[in-house]
Amino acid sequence: MNLYAIRAIYRFEMARAFRTLMQSIASPVLSTSLYFVVFGAAIGSRMGAIDGVSYGAFIIPGLIMLSLLNESISNASFGIYMPKWAGTIYELLSAPVSYVEVVLGYVGAAATKSVILGLLILVTARLFVPYEILHPFWMMAFLLLTAVTFSLFGFIIGLWADDFQKLQVVPLMVITPLTFLGGSFYSISMLPPVWQKITLFNPVVYLVNGFRWSFYGKADVDVLVSAGATVGFLLVCLGVVWWIFRTGWKLKS
Repeated sequence: MNLYAIRAIYRFEMARAFRTLMQSIASPVLSTSLYFVVFGAAIGSRMGAIDGVSYGAFIIPGLIMLSLLNESISNASFGIYMPKWAGTIYELLSAPVSYVEVVLGYVGAAATKSVILGLLILVTARLFVPYEILHPFWMMAFLLLTAVTFSLFGFIIGLWADDFQKLQVVPLMVITPLTFLGGSFYSISMLPPVWQKITLFNPVVYLVNGFRWSFYGKADVDVLVSAGATVGFLLVCLGVVWWIFRTGWKLKS
């Protein structure tokens, strides 16, 4: 294992994030803060509690998950796509670096940035809405697991994409709608019985509910089912990455 190569890729990606601090960190935190202002402080104060949790506090896990999914995918996909687009990927291909080390460097950096962003949003939420975290270990576990899983997913998208439009298709057209319809702003128990069953086919439901359980000990889906679904998606992403490199799909533009 070439640890120097992993560290070099990791440090380069992290440095790129800090060079674009407004776009990478400040912008997502600010946009999520607007949700807290509107739904938490303004509208939330006029709505009743859900499962004994105030509405403003109830939506915190969903909003963090919304930002976490989108930013994990974007960070990882842009991280590997930009060298392909600029042509600098050939420097990486000519170096004595294995595909495992490339994945660890890029995915590790993307996951780190997403976790930092999620924690910053969590701290920012305290300014607008009071909340508690009953299971901090599980909260960090779900945060890390989701960040790594969707960073891997974003890495796959970056390999697949051959233009900037394809980088935006999945986050905007797939992930964001699934997150909004996955119980981020409401409990699925509030839906009609038919729609409750249909909603269970949405994978984001398990991510949001597992994360929400770590805060308040209450969720629409059992926490073990949520954890299993997240681990399952991680294994699928790992399998796809292995298949890509096993079949010789090169990192080139």
